[in-house]
Amino acid sequence: MAATKTSSVNGINGVSADTTPTVLREHAEQQFAEELAELAKADTRPRPPQWKLSPWAVATYLVGGQLDNGFEVTPKYIGSRRTIEIAIATLATDRALLLLGVPGTAKTWVSEHLSAAISGNSTLLVQGTAGTSEEAMRYGWNYARLLAEGPSRAALVSSPLMRAMQTGQIARVEELTRIPADVQDSLITILSEKTLPIPELGEEVQAVKGFNVIATANNRDKGVNELSSALKRRFNTVILPVPETIDEEVSIVQRRVESLGRALELPAEPPALEEIRRLVTVFRELRNGVTVDGKTKVKSPTGTLSTAEAISVMGNGLALAAHFGDGTLRADDVASGLIGAVVKDPVQDQVVWKEYLETVVKEREGWKDLYRACRDQG
Repeated sequence: MAATKTSSVNGINGVSADTTPTVLREHAEQQFAEELAELAKADTRPRPPQWKLSPWAVATYLVGGQLDNGFEVTPKYIGSRRTIEIAIATLATDRALLLLGVPGTAKTWVSEHLSAAISGNSTLLVQGTAGTSEEAMRYGWNYARLLAEGPSRAALVSSPLMRAMQTGQIARVEELTRIPADVQDSLITILSEKTLPIPELGEEVQAVKGFNVIATANNRDKGVNELSSALKRRFNTVILPVPETIDEEVSIVQRRVESLGRALELPAEPPALEEIRRLVTVFRELRNGVTVDGKTKVKSPTGTLSTAEAISVMGNGLALAAHFGDGTLRADDVASGLIGAVVKDPVQDQVVWKEYLETVVKEREGWKDLYRACRDQG
């Protein structure tokens, strides 16, 4: 990226006039461009129309592996390869894909990387909220041109879904169950007929080969609007589970926290593996309602305590260690984020947390520092 000129007033804060702006978070196709290029060179298998990689190469990109030339592809998803293969096979047909799971099971992460590997573009995104309108799903209008010229192609504003249909790429719809029911149903014609009518112009947009949709939904906090049966039938549902073993979850947290630390340029050491394992153990025990040895039952809080939240707690701790400590992550740095993740309900969760702290954390060998840090912070 070329350097750009920025003006500074009297050199405030010592900022140079020449700076190179960098984005906080690159899209998957930018961040992993080298891996995608290497996979494309090594990929000799058949590719569906408009796909940048074969289904086998897309799966390898997601779960990692070594290519014949020795190049190492890092895993983006740690879990069952078969689950990813089923998702990819769905996208190679005319069926849309619905990624379902509890919060923090990497639904959005998998959706982004599937789009990046298949279409080379993960940005054709509709973010679902209670305020998502039909225009965001179908198309809108440039009202200045509409008033001046009347309905025309030039006045029409394409949605990400329409652009994906026109270019034969993957469109993403996040948090589908948070979108109002009447707006959800605007997907039915697109998914069944592969056509988007434009009645105002007497025209339609027909999907180019390669077009498909990946939607995500939360099966715990189901949002405001449940999917209709008609819409459910248009999707093949793949459930992304929580990590099966503690080692899997520790590996996920470790990789993402190290990546986060590099992206934010935090001047701190990567967290020790044992510190991550301890946090993941707390999350799993509270989530499952029993200690890892199976000997003690514990109450579960109201929150989900997902892997994504564990990554957030470690990231927050790393920032504390970097800017207010000596750069080494310690129990004090983790405690505040941990308590905040567990205690969502100030009454019910507070009771659950105090009981767990006194009966499990206090008695566990090697955890005295974490117990004291959590107790001191409330």
